[in-house]
Formats: sequence, C-alpha cells, structure tokens
Amino acid sequence: MDGVSPAHLRRAPVQQRSAERLTRILDACAELLDETGYEELSTRAVAARAGVPIGSVYRFFGNKRALAEALAHRNLDTYAERIGGRLEELPAGDWRGALDAVLDEYLAMKRTVPGFALIDFGYQIPVGAPASGANHQVADRLADMLAGHLGRAPADAELRRAVLVSVEAADALLQLAFRVGPSGDEEIVGETRELLRAYLARVLD
Repeated sequence: MDGVSPAHLRRAPVQQRSAERLTRILDACAELLDETGYEELSTRAVAARAGVPIGSVYRFFGNKRALAEALAHRNLDTYAERIGGRLEELPAGDWRGALDAVLDEYLAMKRTVPGFALIDFGYQIPVGAPASGANHQVADRLADMLAGHLGRAPADAELRRAVLVSVEAADALLQLAFRVGPSGDEEIVGETRELLRAYLARVLD
C-alpha cells in the first residue's frame, strides 16, 4: 500500500488501480511541496498534478495536513527499507557501519527525494505534530532494526535511550548543516558523524 498504513487514510485501497492512484497522489503532493511549500499546497492542485478527480484525493485524505502526514509516514518506511538493505551488507555488530548507513541514507533522501527537504518524517509540517513525536518514531524504528544487527534485545533500555539521544542530536545538527549550505555543509555533517561516533562508542563498544 505504498508504505502508508491504513491509520493515515480515510479509506484503504483494495484494488491495484486504486493503490496506483494513491501513489500518484502522494508523488504529486511531494512535487508540489518542493515547488510551492506547504502553505500554498492545496488538495485541488494535488489532484490536478496527479491527473485524478478531486474526489479521489478526498477518498483517501480529509485535507492537506493528512496528505503531508501520509507522505511523512511513507518517507519513514522508505528510509527504514534503505537502511535495512545497507545493514544486510554489514558484518553483524558493526555499529559504526550502521551509523554511517543511518546518516548517509538520510542525507541522500534529503538531497534527492521530492518533498523530503520540507516534510522529511514530519518535523517541519507547520501544523503537524511537534518534532519530539516524529523523533521518537524514527528512534523507535532505528532501535528495533539496530537491536537485531547488534545482537541486543529490542527492549534494551540503554540502546533505545542512546538511539533517541543520537536522533535528537543528529536532527539539530543536520538542520544546521542544511541552513548553512543548501546541500548540507560537509564540514558540519562530518562533525555530526564524529560526535555521534564518540557518544555511541561509550555505549556500544
């Protein structure tokens, strides 16, 4: 279902054609976010860009906020899938390689995925949930994935706390990197990587 849970939809698609229409709607939303920003986004413009009747948008979403939240959820699922693929290529227990994967895939999506620069996982939706809510969702997904890779229990409180602290720190520093340079200032990105390595070494070595 294109990475969007039924909880984010008014009605879940039941046929392939309906699922493809949902994908086109979300893709159109992402493109328009890059072009116009969130405030100028409208469900009518999304429908026109997607080439579907306005009723098709309202079949799935009640308003543009619901559209943006569904896009953020899809982004998180895509991010998790990309990291999962990278983890499969790493030796078990290699947390430094895992950290590089987490940062590299975020940076790649930030630079290339339509709509991601504004919405990412929901942090910057003007009328969306507070940043802490999105950061906790990201940290929970990452902790679940990393627990298996590192041979630790998913409920390991120390690991989950370390991942949450790392996500919060990376969020603040990478926002700074993209304020300094439109593609993310490489020196600040490098400092972020080193800071997280030093912190996590205390917990994971």
